Amino acid sequence: MVSRTERIFAYAFLTFFTLVALFPLVGVMLLALNPRDAAVTGFSLPEEFHWHTFVEAWEIAQLSTYMRTSAIVSFCVVVGTTVLSILGGYAFGTMQFRGRDWLFYVLMIGMILPTEAIVVPLYYDLRAVGLTNTYASLILPQIALQVAFGTFWMRAYFRSVPKAMLEAAEVDGASSLQTLFRVALPPGKPAVLTLVVLVFMWSWNEFLIPLVMVTDEALRTAPLGLAFFAGQHTTDRIGQAAAAVIVSAPVIIVFIIFQRSFIRGMAAGAVKE
Repeated sequence: MVSRTERIFAYAFLTFFTLVALFPLVGVMLLALNPRDAAVTGFSLPEEFHWHTFVEAWEIAQLSTYMRTSAIVSFCVVVGTTVLSILGGYAFGTMQFRGRDWLFYVLMIGMILPTEAIVVPLYYDLRAVGLTNTYASLILPQIALQVAFGTFWMRAYFRSVPKAMLEAAEVDGASSLQTLFRVALPPGKPAVLTLVVLVFMWSWNEFLIPLVMVTDEALRTAPLGLAFFAGQHTTDRIGQAAAAVIVSAPVIIVFIIFQRSFIRGMAAGAVKE
């Protein structure tokens, strides 16, 4: 039984760190609501909200091109990673085959390898087959890097599925894929949506792979385009803030839409594994 004092302390603790997390976000948003020629210093509330600043930042930073590239890349990465993770997690979580545990541990190496350690040899490998400066060079490496965590995540869910359900489906003559999609997967919607949100967030915010793999301006992702915009307009702090808000908006929107399923999936994953 949680006492009243413990509850008050917990709420105070969470409130404090919520404010710490929100302070810079609110500061950037308020800065972006000023006219681009305003002399603003520190955290201040604009006298009048200038929403046109976002339009100017969108046009000057050419965010329409970069956002489109990020949307295409993130969509493909999310779909590819989710499908492969579901299949891999189902195999490792419910099936028995020789070398299963060792193969799983080898796959998990992908979770501890930093992108910085492999991006240079990966660039030369992709250049050798003519894939640099293409969407494939942005999509395939991210799927390969994120499928390790996705498999680990979905394996944790599938290990929690009652074996009686799987055995009953097998007795009824269902194939492995039928058992997966009709019996095992439907109750795991929170786990799948949590994976989707995480992969989308990581893919949308990925910076190093696009920086190394592409030189074509049309293939720059939103974070990369934002970095180039900031480098070319070093004194335009308000324009940079407006562009940063636009680039971060899709992640925030996706999280708000799926926040309940995300929280349920995170809580369930923490208990099951």
